Amino acid sequence: MASNERLRVAVIIGSTRSGRFGPTVAEWFAAQARRRRELEVDVVDLAEARLPEVLTDEDEELPAEVRELAPRLAAADGFVVVTPEYNHSFPAPLKTAIDWYYAEWQAKPVAFVSYGRESGGLHAVAQLREVFAVLRAVAVTEAVSLPCYWDLFDADGSWPKRGASCHAAAGITLDQLSWWARTLRDARNDYQWREQ
Repeated sequence: MASNERLRVAVIIGSTRSGRFGPTVAEWFAAQARRRRELEVDVVDLAEARLPEVLTDEDEELPAEVRELAPRLAAADGFVVVTPEYNHSFPAPLKTAIDWYYAEWQAKPVAFVSYGRESGGLHAVAQLREVFAVLRAVAVTEAVSLPCYWDLFDADGSWPKRGASCHAAAGITLDQLSWWARTLRDARNDYQWREQ
């Protein structure tokens, strides 16, 4: 695979709750990413994926929904997890989605876009960093945090406001994600990454 080949980034909408704001946040961030020629973006909505809540045992066949999503995650060179914060943590369906897969996350970068009340979802991100570390993924340092995201609407209803700081944060996060995605993709190709 040529090092100049486009990087595939999966933007994962972590909330499945009725009335969720996640798709709005994910589409905004995906639009920022699509402006970059080096990136190819795939938005993965866990509400549409409908992954089962009960995990199978090792000797059981994987459910069709899990098998269907696996190639999209495996094809990604990096991930952006869009998550709200519920009770100082992230949504249960997001943890279930993470736990259904293993090799798909390994040696790939994960960036975070979080939203919530005053914390902006940073409690959820702190826990996700620990989870992805166990899966041998690389959590990028920069992240986008949206505290009190409802205040970021402009008078005409557009979101986020033109001058909101999240625009600059998105650019810095994408810079870091792109660097890690290319570096780790090249390393996986050189090393012929295998589970150990």
